[in-house]
Amino acid sequence: MSTAAASQAVLILTGGVLFYVALTDLKYFKIRNEFVLVLTALFLLHAFLSGRWVIVQWNFGFALLLSLIMFYFYLKNMMGGGDLKLLTVALLWVGPFCALPFALFVLLFVCVHLVAVKLKLVETQVLNGKKWIAFAPAVAAALISVFMAGCLQPV
Repeated sequence: MSTAAASQAVLILTGGVLFYVALTDLKYFKIRNEFVLVLTALFLLHAFLSGRWVIVQWNFGFALLLSLIMFYFYLKNMMGGGDLKLLTVALLWVGPFCALPFALFVLLFVCVHLVAVKLKLVETQVLNGKKWIAFAPAVAAALISVFMAGCLQPV
């Protein structure tokens, strides 16, 4: 198997993990740390196999910078800890070069999720009088969409 084919296999496996994380968050409103670590390891494997390891420092710097900004919103109880971790690893995957398509896909899938909430197809969680939606489905769908769009092709 060529390294390009192996990197594609890693993307498929990552898509499966993301699907499971999204379903778990949708059902239990929880994102387990083990899966965030698995997604990080899969990113490193993909970076090595796809030849993207030469620009990986950009991905780490981008994810770190945005996670520090998102940490403010976490401290203000505007987002959950699992969402912060999952978004950080998703930003690690997309880096600065695929961030715009990722952000647009997240916006699209959050809107779809909100419509599903309005139609009572999915539930919200109520904490301290606030309604919360599961954010992992939108993040997972957006990251899988970035994969399918070809943004992370081998170099």
